[in-house]
Amino acid sequence: MNTKMAEQTNNNVLVIGAGVAGIEASLLLAEAGKKVYLVEKEPLFGGQVIKYEEVFPNMECSTCMIAPKQQDVLQNPDIELLTLTEVQEVKGEAGNFSVLLKRNPRYVSEVNCIGCGACYEPCPVSLDNEFEENLIQKKAIYIPCSGALPNVPVIDPHYCTRLSGKDDCQACKDSCMFEAIEYDQKEEYMEIKVEGIIVATGASVCDLKELSQYAFGKVQNVYSALEFERLFAKNGPTEGAVTLRDGSTPESVAIVHCVGRKELGYCSAVCCMYAVKFAHYLKHCLPKAKVSHLYYDLCVPGKSYQKFHKKAVDEGAKFIYAGDVSVSGNGNKVTINYKNDSNKEESLEADMVILAQSIKNGKDTESLAKILGISQDNYGFFLSREDDLEPVATDKPGIFVVGTAESPKDVPDSIAQAQAAVGKVLSIS
Repeated sequence: MNTKMAEQTNNNVLVIGAGVAGIEASLLLAEAGKKVYLVEKEPLFGGQVIKYEEVFPNMECSTCMIAPKQQDVLQNPDIELLTLTEVQEVKGEAGNFSVLLKRNPRYVSEVNCIGCGACYEPCPVSLDNEFEENLIQKKAIYIPCSGALPNVPVIDPHYCTRLSGKDDCQACKDSCMFEAIEYDQKEEYMEIKVEGIIVATGASVCDLKELSQYAFGKVQNVYSALEFERLFAKNGPTEGAVTLRDGSTPESVAIVHCVGRKELGYCSAVCCMYAVKFAHYLKHCLPKAKVSHLYYDLCVPGKSYQKFHKKAVDEGAKFIYAGDVSVSGNGNKVTINYKNDSNKEESLEADMVILAQSIKNGKDTESLAKILGISQDNYGFFLSREDDLEPVATDKPGIFVVGTAESPKDVPDSIAQAQAAVGKVLSIS
């Protein structure tokens, strides 16, 4: 087979990142007859949206939205889901890319495991659960959260006493009657040929520990946005009960907007809306709680978002202009100091403070950009060719970027970009 024929018969596409945008792109490509390699570096797939109980503006159940699509991915013979997998090298050009992938060991057989969970309790190691924002602990063998897919645990080799060489513990193996524990799994490398690549690796949020004025990690009842998401989630550490760290129920909650915006130098556009979503959460679970929003610049775009904001106001949420916000502890209360719209100093006390963090580029964006040979914008996101009216195209033909990997955006916009990228990939053939 000559090179030209190989390019003509190459019907494969690589999708990097298995969040809502990557899943949407994969399903559409498979429906169009493509073979899809859906690569995800984490042991589970679904992206950030699986951390949420509901999504704005219609307050739809996140699980109800994403779970059917996850099942479609798992059952689709034209989609090969590769979790714990990272892109190592990309060569070639549009229509004929050669990609080297590295798949890290799970140390648990995805074929033999039935997801019973019998292996967790015997494990002698406990550590913070990063997926649950360190609100609870996990074992060295774990699934990140209830309902994670695939429903197969992973062993962290850095903390497992056997895999780290500290002793010959095999407590999890002894507890498994299905012989699913495989300590001898190794890294696997595979080379694939694809005609196009869609980057859907998502974003991250600003690091609150770098913003000392908000006292995160110092005042115990100051929470990050994702901590609060997990508190309200029914599959989270408190099964949906919004409580303070001492177990008591807050009677007053302050939500601080625009956290990190000044440092990042741009508005993340969706932070105000997820902060308003928190007001709806609180109205649902703590209807008598006093809810205050401290905002620097309120971003409420579009017809549906205006209605969403108005509903929060009608339900009793108070919106207060606040500049130069700082947070401190005052006994069991948290004090927020700020400048009002007349530039005068004021303060507000609350039982709980939630910090609505700005969205920034993903942690691995720089390294992946180098591997793919594509550019980043001034803020670190993957650069798209907006000047050419191609918001999903990168500066390398055949490689497209979607979702929050390109810029901060909500779920509908992420899905719309995924659909656009699929159209671009199909035009390569």
